[in-house]
Amino acid sequence: MACWESTIFRIFFWTSSLLPYCYSSLPHNSVRFKGPLKVHANGMHNVRITYNGAVDGQLSIHYGSCNLKAKEEAHHCLGETHIGDHPLAKRHVNWDDRRPTKFVWLPLVDTPDAGCLHAFIGDELVGRSTPVTVRKPMERRSTAFADIADAMGPWFDGVAYLQEKEPDHVFVSSAKSKLIGIIGGGMSGLMSAYLLDSAGIHDWKILEASGRIGGRVHTTYLNGSKSSDYQYQEMGPMRFPVSITDPDTNETIQILDHRMVFQLADALNRMNLHDPDYAVNFIPWIQSSKNQPVSTSKRRADGTIPGAAEVAASPSLRDNVTATYVNATAVEEASAAFEEWIDLDTKKIKSMASNVFKAHKAAVAAGNFNFSESAYLRYVLNTDLNVTDLVDSTSDVYPSWEYETVYFSATTWRTIDQGLTRLPRAFGPLVLNRTMFQTKVQEMSWNTSTEKMTVKWRPGNPFSMETASMDFDYTIVAVPFSKVRLWRLPTYTSLLTRAINTLNYEQSCKVALHYKTRFWEHLDRPILGGCGSTNIPGIGSVCFPSYKINFSGPGVLLASYSSGTPARTLGSMTETEHVALAQRAMIEAFGTVAKDQFTGAYDRICWENNEFQAGAWCSPMLGQQELYLPAYYHTERHTVFVGEHTSFTHAWIWSALESAVRGTSQLLLDMGLVDEAREITQTWMARWISM
Repeated sequence: MACWESTIFRIFFWTSSLLPYCYSSLPHNSVRFKGPLKVHANGMHNVRITYNGAVDGQLSIHYGSCNLKAKEEAHHCLGETHIGDHPLAKRHVNWDDRRPTKFVWLPLVDTPDAGCLHAFIGDELVGRSTPVTVRKPMERRSTAFADIADAMGPWFDGVAYLQEKEPDHVFVSSAKSKLIGIIGGGMSGLMSAYLLDSAGIHDWKILEASGRIGGRVHTTYLNGSKSSDYQYQEMGPMRFPVSITDPDTNETIQILDHRMVFQLADALNRMNLHDPDYAVNFIPWIQSSKNQPVSTSKRRADGTIPGAAEVAASPSLRDNVTATYVNATAVEEASAAFEEWIDLDTKKIKSMASNVFKAHKAAVAAGNFNFSESAYLRYVLNTDLNVTDLVDSTSDVYPSWEYETVYFSATTWRTIDQGLTRLPRAFGPLVLNRTMFQTKVQEMSWNTSTEKMTVKWRPGNPFSMETASMDFDYTIVAVPFSKVRLWRLPTYTSLLTRAINTLNYEQSCKVALHYKTRFWEHLDRPILGGCGSTNIPGIGSVCFPSYKINFSGPGVLLASYSSGTPARTLGSMTETEHVALAQRAMIEAFGTVAKDQFTGAYDRICWENNEFQAGAWCSPMLGQQELYLPAYYHTERHTVFVGEHTSFTHAWIWSALESAVRGTSQLLLDMGLVDEAREITQTWMARWISM
C-alpha cells in the first residue's frame, strides 16, 4: 500500500532544482522501535523510534507480517517523511539532527494481530519492531465521548479528529520545543499552562492584559488587609455546589463536575509542596440561613427588613398578591405546563449531577435548546401574552437548559478559605516568570508559509500605529469573545467568526462594604452566613460571610449582587452613587448600626464595564449554544479557543477548567502528541473523552 504524501509535496519534490538525493546502504537495525506496542484497531497511538547512527533520506513506516521484505507487501503504511541531511527535511528543524523520533499511527479497522512495524529508507528495510498486539474495536473499555454527547454540540473524539486531517500533517509528531502563546491569564489560560507543562511542553508564555492572574476570579481584600485578616469579599465567583440531599428520602446526590476544582487544588498543593503561602483549602459555604433578609415590602416595627424565618411564620409580613389583568389560575396552569415539559424529576437531577455531558445530549434531544420558557409558553402552548410575561418575562431569550437549577438545588457547598483568589495565586510559582502583564493583545496575524501566528499589542501610546509582537507556533486564546471580537484576526471559518462576533454575555454588578465589626452576627436575630434579598430597587442579593463566624474583627458584606437588565442600569451609575445606594439599603435593612459601623472602605465591580472582561459570564441566546460549540472543537490556524464560553455550562470555574482540558488535548493531538493527550484526558476527564 502506498504511503501518504500530499500532492503539493510531490510537485515540490519532483520539480525542485535540488540535486537528486543518493541513499547509502544502511544496516537493518539503523532504526529501532521502542516497545512492546499494544494498540487498538481504529484507535490512535504514538510510535517511538531511535536511530543507530546517521540515518538520512525518505523514511516510511509500514505495518505487516514480521517476515516482510518489501514495503509493497505491507498491510498498510503509517506515513512517510524526509529526515536527516535530506534537503526536504528542513520541516523537522526542531528535532535533533532533523530526525523525528515520534510518529502518529491510526491503525485501520482490519489491522491484523501479531504483525510488526517496519522502517524503510527509500526501498531499503532499516528497522523492524517486535510483534505488535492489536486489540479489536469492540474491546474498547471506556465509553467514547461521542456516545454520550450530542454531535451537534460538545463532541470530541480524538480518532475522528485526526482522521479528518491531511495525512502528511498527522504522521510526524511535533517536537515539544514548539513555542506556544497563551493569551489570557484567567482560569482557562492558567489551566492550559499547567497541562502543557505536565505534558512536558515548557516553552510557553502567557500574555495577560491586566496586572494580575485569575481573570474573573477576583477576591477583594478591603481596607488594605491580607487574606489572613479575613476582611474580604468575592467580586467574581463565590462557591462550589457539592451535593444535593433529598429531605424526604435523605438520599444524597453528588454533583460531580465541580470536583475538577477540588482535583486541581490537590494538584497545585502537591506542586507547591504544600507551602502555606500558596495553599488552597476548602471550607463550608453557607448558601442560606434562617435570618437572612427576604424580599418583601413589609417591615418590622423598627423599620428593618424581616428575615426568612419570620416571614415564613408570620403571614402579615408577606406581600399581598398584586392585582393582575388575568386569572391567577391561568398563571399557575401555564407554569405547571412548563414544569411538566422540563420534567426535572429526581432521575433527571441525578443524571445532570453525575454527568453534565450526557444531560446536555438529553436536553438537545428533548428540544430544551429550542425554546426559552416564555417562548415555549407563547409558541407551543399558545399562552396569552400577559400570562406568559407573568410566568416568565418575555425578555427571556435563553434556552431551557436547566443545569443552573440543579446546581442551586445543592444542600452542601464549599468555598476557598481566605478567598477564591487563592486558587489562581497557587499557579504563581509555575506561571509568573513566564507571564507578560499589561499586554493588551489587539491583533493576530497568520503566516501561511511559516505556519506561525504573530500576536500584536501596543505597549505604549494607544494612538501609536506601532505595535510590539511575538511569533508563536500555536496559540491558545483564553480571552472572552466579548474582548476578542475587537481584535484584528486572521481568516477563520464563518461559524467560528460568527461565534466570536455575536456570542452573548451577561452583566453583573457587585458592591462590597467594609464595617468595623460583623454587626449582623450580633443582631437580636443574628445572621450567620447565607444570601438573602430585599425589595429595594437595585440591590438584588445580599450575601454574608461564611468564614470565621462570630469573628471579633472587622467584617465585609456583599451588600449588592445584581445581574441581567438591572445590572446594566446599575452600571450606568457612578461608583460613588452605586456604593451610596448599597450603603443606604444596609441601613434600611439592619438599622442605624450599619451607619455607625461603616468604615467607608468598599469595592464595586460591574463586569460588563470591566476593560479586561466586558461581561460577567457567557449566556448564549436561543440557538447559539448548539450552533457554535462545534466550532471550538476544530483547530484553525494553529489556534485553540478555550474559556467558559466554549464549554457546556457557564459562570462556573469548572467550566473554564473543562475547556482547558479539552483545548489542551485538542492542541496536543494537532501536534501529534497522542500519548500526552491521552494522559491528560485520563487524568482529568477519563469518563468522557475518547482517546
